[in-house]
Amino acid sequence: MTRDAIRVAAALAAIAAVTTLYAGWLGVTNHTTVAMTFLLVVLVVAATSRLLVAVITSIAAMLCFNFFFLPPVGALTIADPQNWVALIAFLAVSLVASNLSSVARARTHEAMARRDEVARLFDLSRDVLLMTESRDAPALLARFIARRFDLEYVAVCLPRGGGWEIGEGGSVSVSLDTKQLALALASAEGVLEFDARNRTYVGHRTMIAGDREVRIVPLRLGTKPIGVLAAAGRPVDPGSLDALGGVAAIAIERAQFLEERKAAELARQSEQLKSALLASLGHDLRTPLTAIRVAASNLQASWLGEAERREQSDIVLTEVERLTRLFEDILDMARIDAGAVSTEPQWVHPSQIVDAAREQVEHTLNRHHVETVAGDDMLVRLDPRLTAAALAHLLENAARYSPAGSSITV
Repeated sequence: MTRDAIRVAAALAAIAAVTTLYAGWLGVTNHTTVAMTFLLVVLVVAATSRLLVAVITSIAAMLCFNFFFLPPVGALTIADPQNWVALIAFLAVSLVASNLSSVARARTHEAMARRDEVARLFDLSRDVLLMTESRDAPALLARFIARRFDLEYVAVCLPRGGGWEIGEGGSVSVSLDTKQLALALASAEGVLEFDARNRTYVGHRTMIAGDREVRIVPLRLGTKPIGVLAAAGRPVDPGSLDALGGVAAIAIERAQFLEERKAAELARQSEQLKSALLASLGHDLRTPLTAIRVAASNLQASWLGEAERREQSDIVLTEVERLTRLFEDILDMARIDAGAVSTEPQWVHPSQIVDAAREQVEHTLNRHHVETVAGDDMLVRLDPRLTAAALAHLLENAARYSPAGSSITV
């Protein structure tokens, strides 16, 4: 049995119980008492059931009132015209009370539904504010909406070039027609009109995807549509669906802002790093240039012996090699910044990388002992040239900022 059938049966049983009590056991003949009791039953039924159930109860109460209590008793005819007035008044009051109760209950349910939708929108707004991942924002937002609104399927669809970026959420999979999405987006452009009855703006559409009805609502930032939201599952009030599209649009805009801010922060850090590297390279360039200039001046001295000339020549060659390595590092840094560096990974022993790095900064390590700790059979896959260059910088810094004669362990 359906719920309404059960309630009709319960209401008729209550009418029968009142009739049996008053007519059979107590012998009540006061029409006012009987009518007020029947009316009380009707009001209780109207407050707890739909209007149809209350109307059936009202008619049943009127018939029992007429048959068992109004003379002539035991017949559906009425002898006294005043009793006709009383019977009609009873039926009218019952129907009006039932209708008012039904309207009040419907408004109560509507208010509770709207309160529930507002609470869901608030929870979704909180999810959006706590969302820090911007790369997969459409898919993450679709999952949030599906979870908060108990929807089977949600898709956040954003136009990207000639196609669509679609982030999906929910428990089912739906194949969306991109042509319908494009039509929905196009219909949302132009003059923004508001439907006061449904509390929605223009642009709402419905399409059939498989065996499901998918509702489409524009994602608007102000008056500009930036995409569409597709939803399938339980019914959602059109006004709430429109507000949901507004929250989703704000979330997408916030995610894009976070992405732009992150990119700006990375660019700022990159500029700071470039400045620091240029300052360091400037210092590193001045050091060998100074040594070369001093050695060249010494070589011009006529009193310099052969051994001293050879020593000064070695200084020039060493510093020239150092300058060459610095210029190679500058070129590598420029390639890295332009994304033009190609690595050539090879299987090598770590000691080979350490030896190559030591050769690059041998002049700096001459007052330090470098110890290499590595397994005899250990091989690593990497780019030998780039790795040796990076390790050479580390060794050079370690030697520069360590006491003379100290050991450096790799």
